[in-house]
Amino acid sequence: MSAAFTPPQPMQALVSRTDARPGAPTCYLILSDAGAADWTADPARATAFASMREAARMALRLPASIRAYGLPRPAEGSLH
Repeated sequence: MSAAFTPPQPMQALVSRTDARPGAPTCYLILSDAGAADWTADPARATAFASMREAARMALRLPASIRAYGLPRPAEGSLH
């Protein structure tokens, strides 16, 4: 008897950025209803994207000087 294949479910993700200053807090992207980008140190306030793909896509749309990247939502607790 074989088990039915269950495809993996997308995991919610956040967009985070690095800061060149040593000891600077991790920042997470917040998008307003109008699409304006802002940053917060609180991952609970950050915009959650439906998947890593969507978070990475948003990170790539930001200016390269920001150095943003996608981060799985469960992982943000391990960074603090």
